[in-house]
Amino acid sequence: MKSMMIISFLFIMISILILMLNLLFSKKSSKDREKMTPFECGFDPLTNSRLPFSIQFFLISLMFLIFDIEIILLLPMIFFMKMKINLNIILMFITFLSILILSTYLEWLESNLNWVI
Repeated sequence: MKSMMIISFLFIMISILILMLNLLFSKKSSKDREKMTPFECGFDPLTNSRLPFSIQFFLISLMFLIFDIEIILLLPMIFFMKMKINLNIILMFITFLSILILSTYLEWLESNLNWVI
């Protein structure tokens, strides 16, 4: 019992010593306003926040989110078809793929897939 207390005490003391050495020798960085602001892609946090941003950026991110969810729903169907082939599953799979292809085609027709902002 006494040896366990000694080992625990040594462990705690070594941990505190390492923490103090880290605080002593760590590089101090200057607290710059730009370094302390959060990073957001496409936005400058130091300017006026009421400036409008491009709707094309929003549409591309929305399309990415929708198609990403569709791919997430598509992958389990492929694995499930390996286990058990059923006519209902095949029809559901074909319907889902046709909706995915049709929505991609409609986005292409409306020129929402242009990457030039």
